[in-house]
Amino acid sequence: MKEMIMAIRRGDKGTPKRKDLAQRDIMLFLFGINTGLRVSDIIKLKVADVKGRRQMQVQEGKTRKKRLVNILNIQRELDDYISGRDSQDYLFPSQKGKGPVTATQVYRMLQDAGQWIGRDDIGTHTMRKTFGYHFYKQTKDVAMLQDIFNHSAPSITKRYIGITQDEIDETLKGFRLG
Repeated sequence: MKEMIMAIRRGDKGTPKRKDLAQRDIMLFLFGINTGLRVSDIIKLKVADVKGRRQMQVQEGKTRKKRLVNILNIQRELDDYISGRDSQDYLFPSQKGKGPVTATQVYRMLQDAGQWIGRDDIGTHTMRKTFGYHFYKQTKDVAMLQDIFNHSAPSITKRYIGITQDEIDETLKGFRLG
């Protein structure tokens, strides 16, 4: 994670980013890996959606389902990031115009950072999958993660985050009741 944050901060082709852009991109990455939201849902958010909140409600664009998202774990960073901003501003504004950053811009930013650290498998879904993988590793609760992701079956969730049967078997090694 630290390596990715450094890569995001450093900018395209090694040229340092403007401080405000680096701050926006790092916050977007932190927001993505800590909420598990799709990029398409993240970029629509406004400052008012997170300001002074521990949780926020999002209607996911793909599933149209409402989801309550806990943002307490990144509240301090969010408060610093939105300090002095108007409630109606986009949380992650574009450099161009008054709209939000686009999913394509986020993809390019993540791709550039990934290439800088020698990874060619990083894209916009990486943040969501990272959230899912680490949530599962910490909790081992695939049913809860399935619910968070609005997947129809646990097998879909496990495949999505890259959990294999070998990893499940390894986790159960030495597990015994009675």
